[in-house]
Amino acid sequence: MKGYAALAVAIVCEIFGTSMLKLSDSFTNLWPSLGVAAGFGLAFYSLSLCLKTVPLSLAYAIWSGVGTIITALIGVLVWGDHFTLVSFAGIVLIVGGVILLNTSDRAATSSGSRHS
Repeated sequence: MKGYAALAVAIVCEIFGTSMLKLSDSFTNLWPSLGVAAGFGLAFYSLSLCLKTVPLSLAYAIWSGVGTIITALIGVLVWGDHFTLVSFAGIVLIVGGVILLNTSDRAATSSGSRHS
């Protein structure tokens, strides 16, 4: 369970870092630029802690998928980015991919075919 807690922290930090990247204005604003470095630094550190117990393929799929979805929603709600049917379909496909990876990992674990 600690691995998934570290993954949640990694996701939050990555979303924070990405949001600060927008505010940094190509690294011309000091505080948001420092937020980028701190956010991504903590995100990768937390992801490395997560990988002690969570398989890489699953952790990365969840990290990048959830981060992408929430960042897209922040873009729409905060920055006024366009949200179309194609955008919605992309988010649905990301969620489906994460679910499939999670399901395939559990199936491999229960069948004993995973390598340690």
